[in-house]
Amino acid sequence: MVLESTVLCVDNSEWMRNGDFLPTRLQAQQDAVTLVCHSKTRQNPENNVGLMTLASLEVLVTLTTDVGKLLASLHKVQSKGDIKFLTAVKIAHLVLKHRQGKNHKMRIVVFVGSPVEAEEKDLVKLAKKLKKEKVNIDIVNFGEESSNSDRLTAFINTLNGKEGNLCHLVTVPPGPLLSDALISSPILQGEDGAAPGMEYASEYGFDPNSDPELALALRVSMEEQRQRQEEESRRVTADSGEETPTPEAPIADSEEAMLQQALSMSTPETPVFDFSAMTEEQQIEYAMRLSLQNLQAEAEEGSDKETAEKQDEKEQQAGASAMETDAQGDDTQDITGVMSDPDFIKNVLSTLPGVDPSSEAIQKVMVTLAQQDSDEGKDQDEPMDEDSSKDKKKDKK
Repeated sequence: MVLESTVLCVDNSEWMRNGDFLPTRLQAQQDAVTLVCHSKTRQNPENNVGLMTLASLEVLVTLTTDVGKLLASLHKVQSKGDIKFLTAVKIAHLVLKHRQGKNHKMRIVVFVGSPVEAEEKDLVKLAKKLKKEKVNIDIVNFGEESSNSDRLTAFINTLNGKEGNLCHLVTVPPGPLLSDALISSPILQGEDGAAPGMEYASEYGFDPNSDPELALALRVSMEEQRQRQEEESRRVTADSGEETPTPEAPIADSEEAMLQQALSMSTPETPVFDFSAMTEEQQIEYAMRLSLQNLQAEAEEGSDKETAEKQDEKEQQAGASAMETDAQGDDTQDITGVMSDPDFIKNVLSTLPGVDPSSEAIQKVMVTLAQQDSDEGKDQDEPMDEDSSKDKKKDKK
């Protein structure tokens, strides 16, 4: 599919009122321009089309992909004045220079239904300039074909030169519809010589011209699918380290190889059984074997979970007992230290109802507690004193 920006130049002179093309030259031209617009946009969804007039030299629509906008402006064209072929082509060239896609090829399609005022030498000079700029021009000559054919033929031949047949001149005599004559013309044919969209008719199973929107959507989808397949093929070959298949290799073979490789990588150790070749008893035996393997795997998973849970419970119990032991030891030490403090005991007794801390009975009890504490301290110090006395005796000896 060729990326192309096209400017359509329509004839809106007074000559277009003639009725040799039904119903008039102007209306017959509108149908032909509509056909060309659809053809250009169908060839590639990125193609741009512009519209201008030859007599009033007015650019009606700049380069766009909106066919509706082009057709709405086309039906507003009215006949007035005479055409200015050379000036119109130069303006169309300027429009193409301001195209957004710089990689688009430039093409001008001119509909001429009036006598061309320019001389042949001026047309040849303009053709040489456009050839250097790589601008291709197609001309539809109708209505006044006898007076314009020689000059327009020289113009097209100069554009083509010896390189090829990129520019075309289509001369349509009165009688047939202008749009019907263009369907089989080189202006609407693709690079392979077929009409635009017809190369996909066998793939789609219907005539793309009957539903151009569906045909365009299918074409874009096919291009995206082809790109995804090429990227997947390159990725798989890069991962496997194999050589990239040649373009001549069938696509079906490469897809089959990719599928087999993916299956072998995903299930390298799983045997493949042909169930169609197995008897009913063998199939039952194989199913029972799979069921037993699944049950065994589930049992192993369950035992592993139980063992882990028991180990976690033991660790939690051990940690809890250690915390309780530490807490009890700390509480005993705290209580012993508090009970040996006489000030604390007095404060506690003063809070009790009906108890007088200064009474003789309370004082005797406190004295008794103090004596017991002092006796306990002596008992703990006595072994150390005995050991020290023994050491002293040994030193004297």
